[in-house]
Amino acid sequence: MLVLLGIIIIIATIYFLLKRYDSRLVLLASGILMAIIAGKTMAAFDAFAKSMTEGGLIQSVCSVMGFALVMKVTECDKHLISLVAKWLNKVRALLIPGATLATFAINIALPSAAGVAAAVGAIFIPLLMSAGIHPATAAAAVKSGTYGSMLSPGLAHNQVVAKLAGMDVMDVIAIHSKADIISVVIAAISVTVVAVVLKEHKGYKSEAVVAEIDGFKTNILYAIVPVIPIVMLVLGATGKVPVFKMGVPQAMVIGAIIAIAVTRKNPAEVAKSFFDGMGAAYAQIMGIIIAAGVFVSGMKALGLVDAFIAAMINSTGIVKLAAAFGPFALAIIAGSGDGAAVAFNEAVTPHAADFGLEIANMGSMAALGGALGRTMSPITGATIICAGIAGVNPMEVAKRNALGMILAIIAGMLILL
Repeated sequence: MLVLLGIIIIIATIYFLLKRYDSRLVLLASGILMAIIAGKTMAAFDAFAKSMTEGGLIQSVCSVMGFALVMKVTECDKHLISLVAKWLNKVRALLIPGATLATFAINIALPSAAGVAAAVGAIFIPLLMSAGIHPATAAAAVKSGTYGSMLSPGLAHNQVVAKLAGMDVMDVIAIHSKADIISVVIAAISVTVVAVVLKEHKGYKSEAVVAEIDGFKTNILYAIVPVIPIVMLVLGATGKVPVFKMGVPQAMVIGAIIAIAVTRKNPAEVAKSFFDGMGAAYAQIMGIIIAAGVFVSGMKALGLVDAFIAAMINSTGIVKLAAAFGPFALAIIAGSGDGAAVAFNEAVTPHAADFGLEIANMGSMAALGGALGRTMSPITGATIICAGIAGVNPMEVAKRNALGMILAIIAGMLILL
């Protein structure tokens, strides 16, 4: 009976997520309700308190988002994007796939799908349109690359999987990096092929003038600053430069200090933006993780997790599909893959060994599935932003990158699982 009630609550949870209710509120309410029904009310509140103080997650996620806001305030992100855009403008035949790959790369240094869609899209989309590419295809090319954050050590999902697997976050990234890179190459090729088939790769008459590129003088030093923390972390993790062996927060603070030195921006303003970014990260990203923890605690209290795991053990063939397509499907229809991926990783991934899989691989697949689903969704913020810049319906953007995302999720599953 309790399991049946739990299933009904989960269905209701999905319904409210689809209706675009705040995911934190929905997950919290569902988790608390399940705990109450199970007669273990405090389990939900204990999970809330525990999730609030996940040291590794808080440090990494908040510091990365603080650094990202510093890049915006100092305009270093604008110089990086302008530098890449000018290079792309010289190889017009590669504009569509190049825009996808460039957005993906920039998203590693600026790990926010909506943020990179707005910053990159404002330059890349008019650039593609001015080259004769259809607006919907131009928007889809940028949108297809907005999951480069999978390679960012500050991504919350990487931190969650690293904690579950008892590994360093850079080691987790190394495990799924091949799947990430191959998937974005597939996405870039697919959006290009779709453009050619629809005859949208040339011939569009646009009045767009890329003034941001033509009239903007790129400072190479400014453009380098956003990637410095990532380079430091990679070099430190590989052991090639021992002095760079450090945690994510240390690298982000050093990056912010370098930004002050290079741009000569008011240190007080930079410090304020760093802490503002940290606060926003806790509210928006950590908030979802905390709420997901409460939701999972409610599922455990009702015995749903044990029942779900038992069913999967008896049907191990479903596990791979569930890890990949579960978060993927929910992200498409709900517009966010975070809640689904975190909940899956909290509830199922710790038991990966029971299914003959590695925790890091299963967790990475769930995270990648959520990211790809979000990238394909017509209602996620990044899609709406790209569509708005291009002046098209978000559904038109989603239709043009759907093939790439579907092929990418299949490739990711074959590589990781």
